Amino acid sequence: MPVTTTYPGVYVSEIPSGVRTITGVATSITAFIGRTLRGPTDEPISISSYADFERRFGGLWAESSLGYAVRDFYRNGGSQAVIVRLFGVAPPPPPADPNAPPAPPPVAPHASLIVSGITLEAQDPGSWGNQLRARIDWNVRPAPGTSTPDPDLFNLAVRDGQTGQVELIRNVSAKEGHPRHVTKVLLNESRLVQTKGAVPTGRPGKQPELVTGQTDIWSDTKTDGTKVDPPSSIAVAADGPNKGTVDDGVDLGSADFIGPNMQTNKRGLYALEKADLFNILCIPPYLDDDVEADLIAEAAVYCEQRRSMILIDPRTTWVDKDTAKNGIPGLGTLSKNAAVFFPRLRQPDPMRENQVGDFVPCGAVAGIFARTDTNRGVWKAPAGLDATLVGVPELAVPLTDGEIGELNPRGINALRSLPAAGRVVWGARTLQGNDQLASEWKYIPVRRTALYIEESLYRGTQWVVFEPNDEPLWSQIRLNLGAFMQNLFRQGAFQGKTPADAYFVKCDKETTTQNDIDLGIVNIVVGFAPLKPAEFVILQIQQIAGQIQA
Repeated sequence: MPVTTTYPGVYVSEIPSGVRTITGVATSITAFIGRTLRGPTDEPISISSYADFERRFGGLWAESSLGYAVRDFYRNGGSQAVIVRLFGVAPPPPPADPNAPPAPPPVAPHASLIVSGITLEAQDPGSWGNQLRARIDWNVRPAPGTSTPDPDLFNLAVRDGQTGQVELIRNVSAKEGHPRHVTKVLLNESRLVQTKGAVPTGRPGKQPELVTGQTDIWSDTKTDGTKVDPPSSIAVAADGPNKGTVDDGVDLGSADFIGPNMQTNKRGLYALEKADLFNILCIPPYLDDDVEADLIAEAAVYCEQRRSMILIDPRTTWVDKDTAKNGIPGLGTLSKNAAVFFPRLRQPDPMRENQVGDFVPCGAVAGIFARTDTNRGVWKAPAGLDATLVGVPELAVPLTDGEIGELNPRGINALRSLPAAGRVVWGARTLQGNDQLASEWKYIPVRRTALYIEESLYRGTQWVVFEPNDEPLWSQIRLNLGAFMQNLFRQGAFQGKTPADAYFVKCDKETTTQNDIDLGIVNIVVGFAPLKPAEFVILQIQQIAGQIQA
């Protein structure tokens, strides 16, 4: 900034350097979409461990393959995941009168409970809410200016019977207009319940401490089988007292992901619009153990828009290499941002007394992507002897070298068993990897490196918008983007011995003409020479003939 000189002496002024460091984005944030036992619906929730998934979404569930995929993701090196829970609701029956207006869309049922006249509703739908219990006590803070408990306040304790967690909400009131009205406080502080309907005014009654024959303050039944009166709480169904219990919904269909108005309302697949970033998408099977082709096609298009990859699981009908080869057209996409892995994993199922079952590989493969990115970089193919499948004792279909030789040219990545390494990923091609397509995006690491650079530069050049469009701006762009690309070159992300061989950044009067300037456009051209995996290693061995001395 200009310095106003007022006195004789030395003035110091800081001059901006023009350096705006571009930070590379994460490369292996994996989004999982499907059914879970509990958790918010149509909301992307970030987790950093499988323990987080168990706490927030209920862990493994025999009715859904999503939990198993998340478990395999973390077993194999995954670090950050985004979970979107969907809840299947049976559609209403068609109206008897064909001219009648359409029925409103069905609503996912929430369990409710009544405590001292206050009706509480589970925050999230599902049967987990049937096990909620609540209690009220009056051990509250003193009223202002006194030493006696405030007569308008009470404490609300809610117990999650599924996890044993007790949530204690202190010093709330049912008085209208009170700054700690119970409805507002629960909305902001509770993960378990919210109020349902109007809250009766006045201080609600409190539950007694343990009574004779009651072993647990959260139990409504005494040891002799009689009921505690008054009970700690009464669990009721969402449609009224004692009308049954809330269930976990019905099986999902593609309409629950990509149905009408889903994108507009940011629901289903498009709930990921509320997530800042994800790099890999997994949709574990939800219907007859296969994901419908129309959903895969739509999800692949969405991944291209979000600069991410989708990992597609093999179909249940892929029982050998021939059915796999012939099944590619049935997947619904040949996107450059999609990859398929075959066969399925054979693992013991703890939800079925450890009986061995077949599980989809998308979660485990996504974990290997994350592990490889951490150890080597996104430009390294997530395959080979280091890409071992942790927790996978067996594969559903054993493959030989010859069979893999038929699958690989079709763009199908094989999972195989090797004597020393165990079960490994033995392929690194996108669905554009079919040799007949001759695509420049044949390999997964090449495509993922491009997506990484695109997303990083997209986020790192937002400052350019509205800057004066002339040579000073162009030189700053070349400086900052060049520094980012040079850093990748030093890490070994590109081919070439010198930076000139490895990448270029061009932004000058040749890329941005006067007409572009008049239109408010600045054109930046970035090129890089990608590393491609050595798929075929050829050893040439010959016998040395005896030499005749001269």
